[in-house]
Amino acid sequence: MHVVLAGGGTAGHIEPALALADALRRQDPTVGITALGTERGLETRLVPERGYDLALIPAVPLPRKPTPELITVPGRLRGTIKAAEQILERTKADCVVGFGGYVALPGYLAAKRVGVPIVVHEANARPGLANKIGSRYAHGVAVSTPDSKLRGARYIGIPLRRTIATLDRARVRPEARAAFGLDPNLPTLLVSGGSQGARHLNEVVTRIAPLLQRSGIQILHVVGPKNELPRIDNMPGMPPYIPVPYVDRMDLAYAAADMMLCRAGAMTVAELSAVGLPAAYVPLPIGNGEQRLNAQPVVNAGGGLLVDDAALTPEWVQGNVLPVLSDPHRLYEMSRAAAEFGRRDADDLLVGMVYEAIAARRQA
Repeated sequence: MHVVLAGGGTAGHIEPALALADALRRQDPTVGITALGTERGLETRLVPERGYDLALIPAVPLPRKPTPELITVPGRLRGTIKAAEQILERTKADCVVGFGGYVALPGYLAAKRVGVPIVVHEANARPGLANKIGSRYAHGVAVSTPDSKLRGARYIGIPLRRTIATLDRARVRPEARAAFGLDPNLPTLLVSGGSQGARHLNEVVTRIAPLLQRSGIQILHVVGPKNELPRIDNMPGMPPYIPVPYVDRMDLAYAAADMMLCRAGAMTVAELSAVGLPAAYVPLPIGNGEQRLNAQPVVNAGGGLLVDDAALTPEWVQGNVLPVLSDPHRLYEMSRAAAEFGRRDADDLLVGMVYEAIAARRQA
């Protein structure tokens, strides 16, 4: 069996694809896996690092909304679709699984031409154009949120790295806090604006940190590799405030924390929900509003707070985040609500959908 994954461009597309690849290999170590990508995407680094084959095709960016540029897409796609067809034929692909991004649409259209079954996974609450089109031809459509608008979709969550999906925060917490130089017993706020950080989150946290420390809260602040580390003066006896440029073991960061202040990317929401870590979500103020939609279901379930970027101030943190961190019972209830909403088994569920699609095509 050979499965082709189409989910290049950003980590939000690539990481679920790689989590599926890992799950497929756990089920059958002999399965062949090829990831489609472009030379400009993160997949050129991430896919080979994980030991999977990468096949490059030309990039054809898609407009997120219907625009005059949309009518030029078919012409620009022809060569890309042909390149994807050749990869499917060379690998004797049994299924194409798409996650959105530049390579998904040519992957779907090539699979339709050569008769390879398609499975679509949509991570965001608001689906992108590629997955909207791909879902029309797919044998199965999986989504990360129960509020998805894709017809016939099955709610499974997002395939996650095993280090996250199997994380026992309580068991790992002593090791995790020691690794970051945190106090083993104090309430802990984890702050991160994503892989590149978020200037506004950083500024707010830097300003409110002294008050949080005086209130008995310690802070692990991931500022982003391109941002300057704030100057700190941890006074003797004060809870620590630890800024770091980046963290390559987010499982340890999650285990160390009692609550998180963060953006609301689909992967972030899925990971925090799966491990039962409540969060104050600050959706990215640009784009099509998908980050608010990503966070809304877990917030409605009681597993988080939601605040607009413009409304995030030191006063808001003091009035909303500090009361949660200072109340063990409320922390417990929010953690439980997040965990009940989260899905840890999306990777295995998606493997099942791949096998179903292959079996259905063979029967047909």
